[in-house]
Amino acid sequence: MMTKKNPQMVDISLKSITRRKAIAIGTLRLKKETIDRVKNGNIEKGDALTVAKIAGIMAAKNTSNILPLCHPIPISSVDVVDEIGENDVLFKVTVVAESKTGVEMEALTAVTVALLTLWDMVKQYEKDEEGQYPTTTINSIRVVQKIKKN
Repeated sequence: MMTKKNPQMVDISLKSITRRKAIAIGTLRLKKETIDRVKNGNIEKGDALTVAKIAGIMAAKNTSNILPLCHPIPISSVDVVDEIGENDVLFKVTVVAESKTGVEMEALTAVTVALLTLWDMVKQYEKDEEGQYPTTTINSIRVVQKIKKN
């Protein structure tokens, strides 16, 4: 019989405070027509990229409220940058903190929420005749860099 271990936060009390940085990226594939709308600021809900970036920043700051066993950390900065391609929008999020634990989850949460927010802002242009999203996809969310400096 297998014994289940109770969920718990990792004890970081003996770790020293160090500068931590993580960069995460992810993309949202959209129709070319929707990309053009984003580029031209022609989204009915408003400035889609700005709203998505602010949502990403808010998500990074609230990661420990979203992920059950994630430590709350004092974030020093969150930077959300967009790159608009022919058929997708890439968000690159950089999170920095002076902390006892890393900031990868904050960066990943931020990029994911930025992508979800952008999808929400443009979804009316992505639906087909049946109200489905046949081509809209979130892709390649990942940490591309993690730095820990004493």
